[in-house]
Amino acid sequence: MLEQDNSLPIEENNETTVNNEVTPQTSEEIQESVINEVEKPIKKLEAAPEIKLLENKAVEEIENKIAESSESVEHAPVEMLNYESLSLEELVEQLGLLVHGNQIQSINNNVNTIKSVFNAKFGKLLKAEKEKFLKEGGNIIDFEFSMPIKSTYNSYLYDYKIKRNEYFANQENQLKANLEAKLEIIEELKNLIDSANDGGVMYKMFKEIQNKWNTAGPIPKAKYNDTWRTYHHHVERFYDLLHISNDLRELDFKHNLEEKQKLIARAEALDQLEDVNEAFNELQVLHKLWKEEVGPVSREHRDEVWEQFSEATKKIHDKRHDYFKDLKSKFDENVDKKLAVVKEIENLDFSKNNSKADWQKSIKELETLRNKFFSIGQVPRAKSDKIWAAFKEATHKFNSEKNSFFKDVKKDHLENLNKKKLLIEKAVALKESTDWEVTTEVLKKIQADWKKIGHVPRKYSDKLWKEFKDACNYYFDRLREAQDEGNKEQLEILDKKKDLLNTIKDQSADDDVEITLDMVKEYVDEWRDLGRVPYDMRHIEVKFNKLLDKIVDSSDDVDKRDIEMIKFTNLVNSYLDQKNYRKLDSEQLFVRKKIDETIREIQQLENNLGFISNVTNDNPLVKNVMSQIEGHKEKMAVWKSKLEYLRSLEY
Repeated sequence: MLEQDNSLPIEENNETTVNNEVTPQTSEEIQESVINEVEKPIKKLEAAPEIKLLENKAVEEIENKIAESSESVEHAPVEMLNYESLSLEELVEQLGLLVHGNQIQSINNNVNTIKSVFNAKFGKLLKAEKEKFLKEGGNIIDFEFSMPIKSTYNSYLYDYKIKRNEYFANQENQLKANLEAKLEIIEELKNLIDSANDGGVMYKMFKEIQNKWNTAGPIPKAKYNDTWRTYHHHVERFYDLLHISNDLRELDFKHNLEEKQKLIARAEALDQLEDVNEAFNELQVLHKLWKEEVGPVSREHRDEVWEQFSEATKKIHDKRHDYFKDLKSKFDENVDKKLAVVKEIENLDFSKNNSKADWQKSIKELETLRNKFFSIGQVPRAKSDKIWAAFKEATHKFNSEKNSFFKDVKKDHLENLNKKKLLIEKAVALKESTDWEVTTEVLKKIQADWKKIGHVPRKYSDKLWKEFKDACNYYFDRLREAQDEGNKEQLEILDKKKDLLNTIKDQSADDDVEITLDMVKEYVDEWRDLGRVPYDMRHIEVKFNKLLDKIVDSSDDVDKRDIEMIKFTNLVNSYLDQKNYRKLDSEQLFVRKKIDETIREIQQLENNLGFISNVTNDNPLVKNVMSQIEGHKEKMAVWKSKLEYLRSLEY
């Protein structure tokens, strides 16, 4: 009923107290106030002073909540998993399944939970990587970190937002269509009242209109209350005019009275619930049923049932008010706690910070205080903006000084960048020189100067180093080539190695000779003991290694990985004999790079495997991926053995 249904003494929120008690109005008083507005189905009714009294903030809150619920369509939510227990890869997999396998309106809570868990776990990982980067001497402004799984995660979120936007756009159009339908129903009801035909016929037509209203679907929340009031006003007009068939009217009144008494009983029972929020939510449901499902009762009972319903409502309101009053007290305590943290931030002493290490220490201190600030909890809404402004002001001062320092550091990095470019130009200009004695000393001096220059921007570091290294290596490779020319001893070694190569070929071709791992080791040792060959004849080393590979392929007793290690140790030992430490360092860098690449390949394949669902292990695609993973793991074992051997050398 219009006059009573809107007078609910409910508290607006957890920071506003409303104690207004409202005297229910009779239907005659309400009808008098709205009689001039029946021709305006959407325009808000110009209520009498008594009705305006009812429109307090508590009423507005519950009406808005009912209006919001009227705008949505119920959908069964997707089962909520224990997302906290899942890895980043598993979370992304679940997100993909949700977005591409379910109705978008049923997965909102699941997606929000996954976002929260993923961001927390990724943030923790990012923090660990950042600390590792800083510990290794990196500059905070150069820090970069990315994972393929993060790109997949962002892609799924983008798909979710697109589908969600499409859903809301379609829903908005449907809400507008439903509103037009309900406005037409109101006009139909008005015409029925104005026609004043036979009571039995009118009642039947009225029931058809009621059914059409109830099945018309949700409408925009902004139009809900006014539309419902207009419709309900004409419903009461209909019952007031239905004097021809009192039996039908009284039957309806009796049924509606019974239903409203049931709602009163349910509202009174809510006082026993310990959870005040649950009671308040259930109370909104009851008020919605009171407004939308149950029609008017006879005049003699209207005030009585409303007073009972209102009294039950007031009890829930008072309990909720007391609850939020206690909560507000706790929020007030949080104000002092947060302001104390702000004071600590303001007192941070960074005036003596002169190095990156100093600032990194201060940054950690600030991060600790930030976490402390956010962990304290909520504060009263009225004070929230002020506290947040104080917090931002305190951190802004710190960040300004920090950014100023690192801006100077960046300037130094750019200067270092220019210095290294000049050294590269000198190295490139000298790499074709044949003045071996002078140029060698100059390049050694350039290399020493390079080491003295500090950091450069990270995005240029690898490129600059490669250009410089290539120029220097080119010259020193030419130097060694020149030193090897005309070396008779090395030519004799070449002939001996050719003879040994032919001997090994003959033995491997002889079916009566069984090639064992020990024999291969003897070949390698004898080959190495012969010494170095001329620089331009090093292709014989390739032939030797290919022959060893051929022996392995034709023998069931020789493991290919063993041969790989034998060849590797032979190569490394040759560098050691030559005291070619640059080659040893390069070999170690190369092996590390291969290990990193293999790890990434394995991770990518395992990630791909994680996205393959609903298939058995004997699926050809799965078997192929598993086979690739196993192959990479075998390679990984060999690379790790090589790295371990390099680390064991003393040079």
